[in-house]
Amino acid sequence: MLETSVTAVVMGSMCAASVRCYAVALQAGTLLVDLDERRLPLRHSHHRYRIDGPNGMQTLTVPLVGSTNNMATPLRDVLISEHGDWRRLHWGALYSAYGRSPYFDYVADDLARVIHGSQRYLHEFNRELHELIVDFMDLPLETRYDTASIGADDDVTDLRQRIAMKRPDALPITNVPYYQMWATTGGFKPDLSILDLMMTQGREAIFTLLAMTSQ
Repeated sequence: MLETSVTAVVMGSMCAASVRCYAVALQAGTLLVDLDERRLPLRHSHHRYRIDGPNGMQTLTVPLVGSTNNMATPLRDVLISEHGDWRRLHWGALYSAYGRSPYFDYVADDLARVIHGSQRYLHEFNRELHELIVDFMDLPLETRYDTASIGADDDVTDLRQRIAMKRPDALPITNVPYYQMWATTGGFKPDLSILDLMMTQGREAIFTLLAMTSQ
């Protein structure tokens, strides 16, 4: 659990971040995003997110211009590549996984507009997804894209080094199982994208997120 004095956390610009990330951000109340970050090779959550579907867990990737192995470009300048028709593939995977979930029909049109959007920069795509999620789930979470304020106050905690896609995160959080569409075939998966929780619980999801920080 975060220290009680913490009122903001830094987790970077993430693509449909995990349920666990949103729980920590909600506990703090304010999420700070550093668009000048240059550590993209270390944290693939910038452009990848995990969902669960009929064929098991799947990592969806937003392709980028240039190699992520040597990303010296600040995040604000990282361009999306339209290679491989990824937008159609992402939407197909999301529909296959959540088309029959309780809240899919309520958010489908808005989600499709983001997925099939014309964003050129990765942070634009991530921001549109994030704003859709926060709005649809009615989360009391403020998000600031303000590099100058990061690390300026004692009540700001930088959690970027605790988040990865290739290994479990090290966030100060407790997993709280919730209903997952495909849990019967592979068991509960704690590190799925917030989209998974949103599709099954809608605005009621806030109670799961709060429970994860009160253990």
